[in-house]
Parts: sequence; C-alpha cells; structure tokens
Amino acid sequence: MRNKNFIIIMTVIVSALCLYYLSFSFVARSVQKDAEAYATDAQGNVDHAKQQSYLDSVWREPVYNFLGAEYTYQEVKENELGLGLDLRGGMHVVLEVSPVEIVKSLAGNSKDPNFLKALARAQEMQRNSQERFPNLFAEAYREIEPDGRLSRIFSNTVTRGKISYESSNAEVVDVINQEVEEAIERSFNILRTRVDKFGVNQPNIQRLGRSGRIQIELPGVDNPDRVRKLLQGMANLEFWEVWTPEEVSPYFTQLSDHLNKEEKAGRLNIRSSSAQAAPTTAGTTPSAVQDAAADDVLAQAAATSNDTAAAANDTTALASADQAKADSADALQALQEEQMGVMGRLFTMMPGGIGANVRDTAKINEIFNRPDVRAIFPPNMKFLWGVKPLQGENRQEFVEFYSVKKGRDGKAPMTGDAVNDARQDFDQNGRPEINMTMTPTGAKRWANLTGNNVGRQVAIVLDNYVYSAPVVQGEITGGNSSITGNFTIEEAKDLANILKAGKMPAPTRIVEEAIVGPSLGQEAINQGLISTVAGLVLVILFMIAYYARGGFIADLALLFNVFFILGVLAQFGAALTLPGIAGIVLTLGMAVDANVLIFERMREEAAKGLSIRDVINKGYEKAFSSILDANVTTFLVGFILYFFGSGPVKGFAITLMIGIVTSFFTSVFISRILVERSFKRSGKLSFSTSIADRMFRNVKFDVMKIRKPAYAFSLSVIVLGFVAMFINGGPNLGVDFKGGRSYVVEFDQAIPAPDLRSALLDDFESAGTEVKTFGASNRVKITTSWLAEDESTQADGRVMDALMQGLDQYGNQNPEILSSSKVGATMADDIQKTALLAVLLSLAGIFIYVMLRFSKWQFSLGGVIALLHDALMIIAVFSILELMGISYEIDQVFVAAILTIIGFSINDTVVIFDRVREYINDNPNKHIRDLVNPALISTFSRTMITSLTLLVVVVVLFIFGGEVLRGFSLAMIIGVLAGSYSSLFIATPIVIDTMKKKETPVASAKMA
Repeated sequence: MRNKNFIIIMTVIVSALCLYYLSFSFVARSVQKDAEAYATDAQGNVDHAKQQSYLDSVWREPVYNFLGAEYTYQEVKENELGLGLDLRGGMHVVLEVSPVEIVKSLAGNSKDPNFLKALARAQEMQRNSQERFPNLFAEAYREIEPDGRLSRIFSNTVTRGKISYESSNAEVVDVINQEVEEAIERSFNILRTRVDKFGVNQPNIQRLGRSGRIQIELPGVDNPDRVRKLLQGMANLEFWEVWTPEEVSPYFTQLSDHLNKEEKAGRLNIRSSSAQAAPTTAGTTPSAVQDAAADDVLAQAAATSNDTAAAANDTTALASADQAKADSADALQALQEEQMGVMGRLFTMMPGGIGANVRDTAKINEIFNRPDVRAIFPPNMKFLWGVKPLQGENRQEFVEFYSVKKGRDGKAPMTGDAVNDARQDFDQNGRPEINMTMTPTGAKRWANLTGNNVGRQVAIVLDNYVYSAPVVQGEITGGNSSITGNFTIEEAKDLANILKAGKMPAPTRIVEEAIVGPSLGQEAINQGLISTVAGLVLVILFMIAYYARGGFIADLALLFNVFFILGVLAQFGAALTLPGIAGIVLTLGMAVDANVLIFERMREEAAKGLSIRDVINKGYEKAFSSILDANVTTFLVGFILYFFGSGPVKGFAITLMIGIVTSFFTSVFISRILVERSFKRSGKLSFSTSIADRMFRNVKFDVMKIRKPAYAFSLSVIVLGFVAMFINGGPNLGVDFKGGRSYVVEFDQAIPAPDLRSALLDDFESAGTEVKTFGASNRVKITTSWLAEDESTQADGRVMDALMQGLDQYGNQNPEILSSSKVGATMADDIQKTALLAVLLSLAGIFIYVMLRFSKWQFSLGGVIALLHDALMIIAVFSILELMGISYEIDQVFVAAILTIIGFSINDTVVIFDRVREYINDNPNKHIRDLVNPALISTFSRTMITSLTLLVVVVVLFIFGGEVLRGFSLAMIIGVLAGSYSSLFIATPIVIDTMKKKETPVASAKMA
C-alpha cells in the first residue's frame, strides 16, 4: 500500500483532534453532574434553582486544563458537541423581515393608487418566485403604469441624497434593494443582541440565504410568549441625557447607608462576584474601552478641521470624553471610597464611570426595583446597563451602569424616528467614522438636546441598553454629525446600524415555529441511543458472522467511523439532532457497503488461486472505483439536501455528508492498514465463513427475459398508488408543505382520536383538522389548517385558545402540550418549491456525473429512471397505506428519506454499472446482452448483503427510533426494497433497451 505512513499519520492526527473536541462534551457532562450532586438533598430531590446557581458560579471559572491551556465552563459549553432542540427541548423560530413595510416607508407611505396596486401585485408574484421583492415590485409597477417614473413616488425627505426626481427607475430599484438588505441586516443585529441578552445557553441565530428570513434556536426556553414578544417587537432607539457622577453621588451614598443598615439587621445578605479588578483603560483594548466606556467622539461632518469652518458648515462636534472623565475622576474616586459595605461589593470603578460584574447585574436589578430603593432616587432618574461587557482580570466581565434623566412625560427627549440616515465612512485621516443626519424635525430636537447638555454625556440607547454615551462639546445645529473614535470598521458599521434602527420600520413576523418540551427531548435522546446502539450491534455481529476476521476488521473501521463522525460534528460546532442520529444509523448501514465490495472482490480473486497478498491488493484496487463513484453520488445528494433543506433536513444532511467522507476514509484506508497488519502478523487472513460460502451460491437469472414483467409490475404499483392518492383526496401533506399548526398533547390515559377530533372541530370552525395517536397510546398529534394564512401573533393566540377550549372537556385527564409547531402559508410554499428543486437537482447532478464517468448517456438515463421509479414507489406505497388506514405525513423528513434512497439506489446502480463496464472492457467482442447477466450475478451477493444490512438498520430505526422518525424509517424500508429491485431489473435493462445496435459491442461473427 502506497502512502501507508501518511495514512497512519492522518489517522493519528484526526483521532487526536476528535478526542480533543469530544473531551469538552465529557467535561461539560462532569460539571453538570457536580451541579446536580450539589443541588440534591438527602431525599434525592434536585433543587433546579440551586443547580443553576452552581453552574452560574463556575460559568467563567476554569474547569478544564488541556496541556496547560485552561478553559472556563462557558468555553467548554461553546466547544462541546451540542444537541438539537429535538433532543434537549427549546424553541425554533424563523422570522421574516417584511420588505413591503420597508418599501412603503421609503415611499413616505404614499397613497398613490398605482403604487399600492403594484405592492399588492408584487406580493402575489412573490408566492411563485424566488426573485427579490423590490425587483418584483418594479416589474409589477411597469405592468400597471408602463411609462411611470418611480422617482415621482420615492423622491422625498426619507430618501434625500439617494433618490432625486431625475433618478431612473433602475437607480430607484437599486436604492430600494440596498435599503431592504440593510434593514434585514439591522434586524439581524438587533435580534442577535436581544437573543444574547435573553440568558439562554448556546443560542443559535443565522440568516437564511438572501430570503430575508432569520432562523433562531433557543434551547431550554420555558416561556414562548415572552420569546415571541421579544423577537417581534420593534426596535426602540432613544437618546437620553446622562446624570453626572457628582449629581448621582449623594443618592448612592444614601442607598449605601440604607443597605448597610439592612445587612447589619440581618435582612440582607449580598455576596459579590466583583472580587476581581474591573477593567481599566490600560488593561483593555482601546477599541473596547472606546465603545463601552463612552469614549466615542462626535466630530464635524465637514471636510475642514478648524472650528471656524465647522461653524460655517452649521455642524458642531461632540468631542472626546477624556477631559470630562479627568474632571470627574475625583468625584468618582470619592464615590468609590464612600461605597463601603454592600454597595462597595456590588459596584466598581470603570473607565467611563461605575459598573459591576456581569454576574451581579441580576442582584442589582432586584435591589433597584424595590420601592424603598426607588424612593431614595429622584423620580426622573432611570438606570440602564451598557450593552457590551469589558474584560477584567481572570476572565471576569464588567458592564457599565448608567443613570439617565427622564423627560417630563417619563420618555426619552429624542427617539430614533429623528434619525434620517447613518452610515459608516472614513474621516480625513482614513479612520472609520459614522456620518449621521437628522430629519428636519429631528435636527431641531438634536440642537436642543446637544445645546442643553454641553459638557455632559448623551446616551444612545437601543432596547434599553446603552450602546454609546459620548460627551457633548457644543450645540449641533443643521442635523449633521459624525461619530469618530478608535473604531474598527465592523464596530463603526454596527453603530451605524444601531442609529438607523429607529429610522425605518422593518417589522418581523414568525413564519415558522416549533416548540419541544424537555420531556419529549429526553425521550428522543433515549430512542436515538437505543436505535443507534441496536443498529451498530446488529451490523457488527453480521459482519463477523459473514466475513470472519475480515468482518472483525471492518467492524473496527466502523467504530472509527462513528468516532470520527461525532468528532467532526464537534469540531464544526454542529448540533446533533434526532435526524442526525438517523443519519449516523444510516451511515452505519451504508459504510458496510465499501467493506462488502472489497471483501467480495477478494473472495473472487481468491477463487482464481491468487496468493493472499495479491488477493488483498486486487480486492482494494478493483473495488476502489466503485466505492468512489458510489460515495460521490451519495455525497452529491447530501450536499443538495444541505443547501436546500432547513431544520431537521439540514441536520440530517450534515451528518450524512460527514459520514460519507469518514466512511470512505475508514473503509478504504484504515481497514486496509488493519488487513495488512493482520496478514503480516499471522501470515493468513480469513474473510469468508461457511455462511458466506452457502449464501447466494449458484444464483441464476436472466434480467432481459423478466424486464417486461418487472416494468409492468412497477407501473401497476405506481398507478395504483396514484389512484389511491386521488381517492384519499390528495397526498397527506404535513404542516411543512401545506401550512398550519400542529400540537403534540399527552393525557393521563388513552383518548380515542376520533372523539378528540369531534371535540375540536367546532372550536377550529370545521377547518381541516387531523388527530392521530402519536407514539404512545395516551399521546396524540393535532394538526389544523385553521387560520393557516394568518401568521400573526393574534392568530396564534386564537388557535391556542380554541385548542385549550376543546381540551377542557378532557381536563380530568390532565392534557399537557409537549410540543407545537407552526409553518406559515408562504413558508410552506417555499418549502414545497425547494423540496421539489432538491429532488430535480439531485437527479440532474447524478445524470451528469454518471454520464461523465461512463461516457454514455444511456447509463445516465437508466440510472435516473430507476431513481424516479424508487421515489414514485415510496409515494405510491404511502398512498396505498393511507387508503388502508395507516397514515404517515409527507413532510421535509419524508423528502430527506426520498433523497437518501436516491443516494443509496444510485450507489447500488453505479456498482452494477461499473461491473458491466468492466465486463465490456474485458470482453470487447461479446454482445452486451451476453455480458449483463454475468455482471449482475457477480455483484448479486454484494447487492443483497448491503441491502439486507441497511434494511436491518432502518427496521431497527422504525421500531426504536420514535414517532418523529417513524415515517422516515418506513420510507427508507420501502426505498431499500425498491432500490435493490430497480438496480437489478429496471436500470440495466433500460440501458440495453435504449442502446442502438451500432452502439452495442457484438462479436465479429454476429456483426457479419
């Protein structure tokens, strides 16, 4: 074997990396066990609040030392192999930023009838198009008013400086597209900050391509209503006056005395986390201090740098806060000295004022919300935290505490609607800055606010968090300002986005939602582990029983494969989901295929009388091309699944792709090293048993003779299936594809599904409602299309109220909603399109690859028709089962099963095609019809072993994998049977039937 040492080195490196990344999961589990032991009383009851308190206390403490590198519990959690929401419970949300409202805002809420008609028409067009909304709007406007000028509508104060009356329609559309993209990015940044502040471990937020949708996953949340309000609320940008330290100091002194008395009386017990030193200017990076400590400076927007020119341009600067800090340093120091006792333990000095350890913020909030504490401070004093923590010593984080001044009505003196525009730019010295312009009304408010606060700070606040608090040096008139400082470009862009957040509404709406309760998640973990272990054990036993020592070596490679899959998942930061576990189980079955190919080749070569050394070399050499082709085609399917899938499908695709790569490496390279080492030690190698010698011996069949009956049988089943689908009223589409809401409800005892459906129909206004048993007999899944077109929060509430009202009559059975999901109508349309596109692209990609590899389009055609056959057979059998009362939904996971079967089936078909090609090359003068049967018979044992192994695995998944994967595993069972059948009796016969005689190699005698 060439490059043997390289393979060994790579195996060691990859194993070490996998062990390193998986070690974080073991450490995290160990810490969680310690927390549980700490919170467990003598009776065995766990105090979850105490357990969480323990975990919070070690959150930023070192808990893991790896070769001298220390990792805090937070870093350990960030690097561990995460679990998806279906395994640990939580909430999955897909939000859509409405481009319609953005376009309306840019148009100044124009009432132009043609403008409104074009908007409505564009919304209709978007349902059947992936094109950007502004482009659809422009197309619709052209249809309604062919000679109309968009600048007539969009040239206003909102778009001043970007769109003029002379702008062409193309220029207007470009501006709209840019503004929509920026609005989506702003919404994403705002939501990311809100999610970070929500207090959830390992939240996940990401943009979904260019769709304007944002996916958020929040593990362990127990208040979905709060999440919905948090995510759908409009951004609240405000500008507040800030109290000076001198003004605040007397009140803090009174509070200190008050709390110290309480502590002495035993009514208060405060332990601070602020034992470590707070960050100082010298101890932190300049950019970090600039941002959170209000070191930002507002310089002139004009190009000139002297004061006279600045005044002439009607702009005044808010300059550096350094002098103001120096002036107040004595007061801050005095305040720090006065704050002995409770206040001294809670607060600490920071570069821009006072602050506290991040861990103490909850305690401080609790104290400052008390009525007796509020009475100490003036009614117009409000307290806010800075948004960005600063790093102190020993990984401690501190955040600034601001005292802002309320207006007469208790509101901020200026809000975000005063900002016309803000963008990142560069000053004369090439440093990043933010240019900000106000609306005409906003410019007057800005002049008053800055004029009244010369020498004081003005806080820029978004969603009640202070993003920056610069010091005013002079009144700013004209509404033009620049914010400069020691920014990076990214920091400048972020602040510009914050300032624009209040300028233009970009409302979000939830178009997809899923909530999984923790008990259901734990159940999924148990089912996933059982199915994985059971599948692995069965495969291991079969391989040893069939291939003896060779099977044992294949099993070692299989264990390496599972280890590598989990390690790579951990390295990529991917979460393990229930479909991901299905992908691992499936990979176990498919990984066997490479070893089966190799061992079957070795058995063939051994039958020729070759030496064991030559048998090993020939076996791996001749199997390599088949293994490569099979893995490439399956990987292609996985890639398309990942690119077009979402949620569970994407998790499955990630695991499948990783599994294909690792199984190729372990089966082809690691197994060969093990085989050669075993042979070198013992001088012999057994890769056959009496079972293997007896099975599939003397198999004889003529594919070409039975091809027509096979065609007729397949066509009959498919036609019968579609007739059954027509009788059923169409395919049984899940919520993914038709929109609606579904709930999994558990009762104390079994409830007849028809009775529950009847009880719910009146409340759901007789809309399409389905109730069926889901897993356990006392658990049901309720799906309704009522108000599916309405994606608002109000509609969610109406459906939930109706559900609870229908469940009221079963109140004595204690109904509990374990999980819920919602898919909006527009989202469902998009999922349908992407699912269909994924299938078509998979077929097209496979067609091209097979044609390139086999140099004849007939092979591609035969392969693709066989794949279509397999997909249609699965759909047909599902429809027939539906007619028989056995109902399974067609959803995204079902599509994943079809695409997986496409990958499996083309895997099998390519192996057969490869053997046919080999027979043609070895026998150039024989007719291809005479070569087909020997080629198929020679691969028959491999086809059967691979299919049986995978069939056993998916049957185990069907039995133990749980209700969530029941439809997936059933589709896989049907697909494995149909795929094996089509590879033998559909694909190859079609290749022969479509070849012209002149393309068919024949013996010279026959040619004559």
